[in-house]
Amino acid sequence: MKAIEILLVEDNPGDVRMMSETFKKGKVHNNLSVAMDGTEAIAFLRREGKYINAPRPDLILLDLKIPKKDGKEVLAEIKNDPDLKRIPVVIVTASDAEKDLLESYNLHANCYIIKPVGLDRFRAVMESIENFWFTVVKLPPGD
Repeated sequence: MKAIEILLVEDNPGDVRMMSETFKKGKVHNNLSVAMDGTEAIAFLRREGKYINAPRPDLILLDLKIPKKDGKEVLAEIKNDPDLKRIPVVIVTASDAEKDLLESYNLHANCYIIKPVGLDRFRAVMESIENFWFTVVKLPPGD
């Protein structure tokens, strides 16, 4: 069985480390790629520049508050691109603002998760993402 490809778009090194460690210990074989800002995420997804050989993600975990292009701009670009729009995008953010929630769903986010406080709760949420998206959901085929 091929590994699940995950693109994490996150600029907080601590969150990147926690998510990376959680997915390494997960039940599903996966490869986690990280983009630290919105411009890098789009280049990765479009396989531009140094990302010419980037894998197509099966799932994107996207923070809203990222530099260069914010998460909503990245989400809009993904969902308006015929080659990318079927990739599920999970918003993982600290924002519990209703405006952010509604805008994310209006831009066709597949789900919206507020980052929990505390290491144990954070890991539990990451494990639930893994369990749901990789064992319950049937993902669309890649390229």
